[in-house]
Amino acid sequence: QVHVVESGGGLVQAGDSLRLSCAASGRISGIPLMEWYRQAPGKLRELVAAITSTSSTHYADSVKGRFTISRENARDTIHLQMNSLKPEDTAVYYCHIKAWVTGMLGDYWGQGIQVTVSS
Repeated sequence: QVHVVESGGGLVQAGDSLRLSCAASGRISGIPLMEWYRQAPGKLRELVAAITSTSSTHYADSVKGRFTISRENARDTIHLQMNSLKPEDTAVYYCHIKAWVTGMLGDYWGQGIQVTVSS
């Protein structure tokens, strides 16, 4: 079994910062890719940021310069530092990983965590 658990969400005001964390656990032998997605009410889920096992990163245009993704390989954990938050960043944030488990590469999702930015 693989568990993906997000933490760190909450309610903040516009301009504030928030740090999300995602920890993966289970019978994992490697995680090539870890990502943050978000889904706002009435909208499709969108990719926010991604980081590979070699720390290559990718960001959505809407968060470039404001969000930073980082990774602790030894702990199978990633963080998303979100600065200068805007009301349009309000969404449920999901952690997604591609992980090797018992010789197979699979997709695993967390339950999601709410981030609300008030104006």
